[in-house]
Amino acid sequence: MFIASQASDGLNPSTLNRRLAAIRLVHLGAGHPSPHNALKVVEVMRGIRRDWAQPPAKKAAAIDEDIRIMADAVDPESAMGLRDRALLLFGFAGAFRRSELVALNTWNLEEREEGLRVTIEKSKTDQETQGQVIAIVRQPDSPYCPVQALQDWLTVAEIDQGALFRRMFRGDKVGASRLSGQSVALVVKEYASRAGLDWERYAGHSLRSGFLTSAARNRASIFKMADQSRHKSLDILREYVRTEELFDDNAGETLLTNTQSEG
Repeated sequence: MFIASQASDGLNPSTLNRRLAAIRLVHLGAGHPSPHNALKVVEVMRGIRRDWAQPPAKKAAAIDEDIRIMADAVDPESAMGLRDRALLLFGFAGAFRRSELVALNTWNLEEREEGLRVTIEKSKTDQETQGQVIAIVRQPDSPYCPVQALQDWLTVAEIDQGALFRRMFRGDKVGASRLSGQSVALVVKEYASRAGLDWERYAGHSLRSGFLTSAARNRASIFKMADQSRHKSLDILREYVRTEELFDDNAGETLLTNTQSEG
């Protein structure tokens, strides 16, 4: 009855599943059997998912071409412009979730000749904070090098300790507090708009999905993609690869090619 009532109030199946998980946790914590997987509950949830007509909102992937024109739209003479340029290029190159990006600190960076070794202290797939390490490759021949963009920002902002990406104040002044995850989404939308893209289709996740889409389009190894994105399961990455390879060796590629009629 509770689940059905919540669904009638417009809550989607994902939200209801989270509430069921909370109900399960409370029951188990109190030493009682949980009703969350009772047959009646399972059947009600099946009906709710079947009747739910709204498809999940999906934001556009900011592929490498998009990132380049967005980076070109910043003001390179301002500290804010350099911050935003670094956020776009570094966020894309690391396939970061927005929460991971804004949580980065100076001590999470280790400089190598090939680029930067970045330690992500906590992420969605590392709730026990064991730490995950990725590499941001230096692109010395490119004006869009993510390592150089970050170094330019840190130099101008005079940041040698603490949060990498920080709030800005009037007069192009750098603050001490770190950006929020929502700020990442706003930056992406802002520069998508300046670049002439449909800004409403972009969000903070567009950096991460854009990297994976671009890597799949470039025929990168799915295992190397997983190394960078830190996905525990390859199922999601397979979907990126499948989408980009839909026309490769398609079963209908050689059909309907004979234009000469018979008889």
